[in-house]
Amino acid sequence: MASSKRNDQRKRIAERLGVVLASSYVLMLKTQNFHWNVTGPHFNALHTMFGAQYAELFVAIDPIAERMRALGEFAPGGLAGYGKLSAIDDAPASPPKYEKMLAQLASDHERLSALCGDLRALADEAGDTATGDLMNGRIDLHDKTAWMLNAHLA
Repeated sequence: MASSKRNDQRKRIAERLGVVLASSYVLMLKTQNFHWNVTGPHFNALHTMFGAQYAELFVAIDPIAERMRALGEFAPGGLAGYGKLSAIDDAPASPPKYEKMLAQLASDHERLSALCGDLRALADEAGDTATGDLMNGRIDLHDKTAWMLNAHLA
């Protein structure tokens, strides 16, 4: 019976990791799109910042997927699949002005931080310290990134 409960917990955690993975991937693509398409008086600073942010998101995706595999589940793949799972909206068809880019990305990072916090709580409840630690790192990064993005709007 305890083994069945543990398997159910691992599956639920892996499913939530899938949402974090998909959301991170969508945010990475949106950030890269904004990196390519930003214009305005702060172009150089924002282009550079968005570039660093999408590169960090790219690096973060692999450990999330690998944690899913360590829990015995397959990681989702494909843009259509990510679109269905993601809690983050895709980049708009027409690039917005830089202020809206900043506001959207800040909001997206805040949303991902909250998702990671919810998952950390679930992992902690299940005694899954590896997933909890992974989420702690993600929360720290998303909070810091949201702060930096919002600082440009102050």
